Amino acid sequence: MKSNIYKIDDQIGFVLHTVPWRETSQIVEVITAQYGRIPLIAKGSKRPRSPIRGLLMPFQPLKLSWSGSNELRTLRNAEWVGGIPQLTGENIFCGFYLNELLIKLLPRDDPHEDLFEKYYTTVFSLAKNETIEPLLRSFELTLLKELGFSPSLSHDGNTHQEIRKEQYYCFDLERGMIEVSSSNEKRLQFLGKTLIDLNNNDFTDTKTLFESKILMRLLLNQCLGDNDLQTRRILQELPLL
Repeated sequence: MKSNIYKIDDQIGFVLHTVPWRETSQIVEVITAQYGRIPLIAKGSKRPRSPIRGLLMPFQPLKLSWSGSNELRTLRNAEWVGGIPQLTGENIFCGFYLNELLIKLLPRDDPHEDLFEKYYTTVFSLAKNETIEPLLRSFELTLLKELGFSPSLSHDGNTHQEIRKEQYYCFDLERGMIEVSSSNEKRLQFLGKTLIDLNNNDFTDTKTLFESKILMRLLLNQCLGDNDLQTRRILQELPLL
């Protein structure tokens, strides 16, 4: 959408991933509200006297300026914004999990301002050591909704009636969440209350939290296909996924 723009100044963004490029530079994947996920060449950023050396780290908001009309643009400047404490402990792995999801699922040059805001607030909440699992489930659902991969959690995809708290539902790839009509149903089943709670960001019920984790994993696997997440293996050992 924005790939033909030559010069962009002072956009708040986050570093998602960096890889070395030649001897003294890096390719930096960043996410911004207005321009989405974009790749930038940070020329000379590994040199000892580079003004941006040490700035291009994840989970910290930066003010970014870049230029270029190709897919790979050139980072012109990066400034520290601050305001978010460093992630510590297992929260670091949670942050890298968010980043990996965005890199694997969010197309480049596809801005999603609400998703960016959700990422910002989730990282900030992780830095404040808020309860991890509700944060991850809420972010996963926002990502799926923004990308159009989330089924309706308020209405039955078959009958279009409102989800009933006491009824069980299963995920159908064609229709979404549909009411379980047979005791022989072999697919994973989710209580209607779980779907309603998840849709309302209410994770006070332990059953809701448990079933939401299973449902989010199921839906994300549909999107990821054969693209395995390295961070998922770590978080499953904690276990947070």
